[in-house]
Order: sequence, then structure tokens, then C-alpha cells
Amino acid sequence: MKCEIVVDPACEEKVVVYTREQNNLTEAIRQLVEDQPFELLGYKNKEIVRLAFSEVSCIAVMGNKVYAICENDNYQLKERLYILEGKLPRSFIRINQSCFANLEKIKRFDASIAGTLKIYFKNGHVDYVSRRQLKKVKERMGI
Repeated sequence: MKCEIVVDPACEEKVVVYTREQNNLTEAIRQLVEDQPFELLGYKNKEIVRLAFSEVSCIAVMGNKVYAICENDNYQLKERLYILEGKLPRSFIRINQSCFANLEKIKRFDASIAGTLKIYFKNGHVDYVSRRQLKKVKERMGI
């Protein structure tokens, strides 16, 4: 495989890979590029806390404010949900209009209510998958 790097301060950063087939190497390259260590800054009681994505169970809108829901606490975020969407790692998926879930923090699903999927997170938080997002969530989870 050949590699070419062009440095141009005037252009937007973008990685393009030409390959004959999708394989482990191309998947590793994609994850490396997409899962850049963007960090969240959470606010609580006049404190600013650096949050790693691995700590966050979900990012949800509650009362017109965006919160990172972690194991032990909730932290308010200054970024809007639509801005965070492009920065979140692949382990996060939109489950409804106001929530992104970390797939690694999901404990179980409950499909007992007809047409809906209820998600239980490891920290005890519960949310629902909207009908609009249901197909994407099932595909990503292999359901």
C-alpha cells in the first residue's frame, strides 16, 4: 500500500483511502482518523471537568441544555447536539432526537413494548430508541 501526504495549510483536512476491498487495515485507518481524541468539557457547580468519551454513557438534552451522563454524575456541555454529532467517536449512535448513546455503555435492551426499544445503560439511565432511528440502531448492534 502506498502513502502520500500533502501539507497545505489552506485546505480542509481530509483523508482519502483508495483500496480494492474493505479489510482490517482500512477499518483501522478509518477508526484512527474518525476517533481523534476530541475531549468534552463538562461543567458542574462552577467546576470544569475534562471528560473522556469512554466515561460517558450518553449525551442527552434535558430542559433545553445538553448533558453528558456519566457513571456517577451528569455534566452540562456548552456544545449543541448537532455540533457534537460530527465529533463523536463511532461508539456513539443517535437513538432519538435528543440523545446519543455510547454503545459500549449499554447494559440491555427491552423490546416488550410494541414498536419501541427501551435501552438500559450500565449506570442506571434509561432512554428509548425512536422509530426513526430504530433501523440504524438494530443494524449497528447486529439485532
